[in-house]
Parts: sequence; structure tokens; C-alpha cells
Amino acid sequence: MEASFVDLRRKSAEIIKALTRKERVTVLYRGKPAAIMEPIDDRVGAERQRASEHAVFGIWRDQAEAGSVDEHVAGLRRRRFHDL
Repeated sequence: MEASFVDLRRKSAEIIKALTRKERVTVLYRGKPAAIMEPIDDRVGAERQRASEHAVFGIWRDQAEAGSVDEHVAGLRRRRFHDL
């Protein structure tokens, strides 16, 4: 299937249906191919890991002096006049 950038906006439901049918969608810009959209393969889902197992969730583990994440974020969001 081919779709222009305008089609992405106006016919998004049809494009999603085509992707659901495992069709590849070529996105055209001024009549020339600009991008290819293809359905996510089932193998990709098997390679995903749980968010809680991701390494980024352990970055605060070794920073006891920084306090809790909530305290740190509250400090970042505090208004400037509190520092005076």
C-alpha cells in the first residue's frame, strides 16, 4: 500500500488496518518514497523485557545521599524564591 503524508492524517484508520493485515505501507512525499511502515513482527515482542527488569530502574540504588526520588523531584520543581 502507498500513502501520502496527507493520507496519514485523513486515512489513518485504513493504514492501521493494512498494517494489521501485515501489509507494508510506503509513505510518499511529493510522489517519492520517503518512509516505509511495516507491522511489528511477533519476534520483537518476544525480545521485550519487563520495565522493572530494565537497568535504568536501578540508577538510584547506590545514591543514598541523594534521598528518595520523590524528594529529589520535589526539589527540582520547587520555585526559585524558596532558595532565597
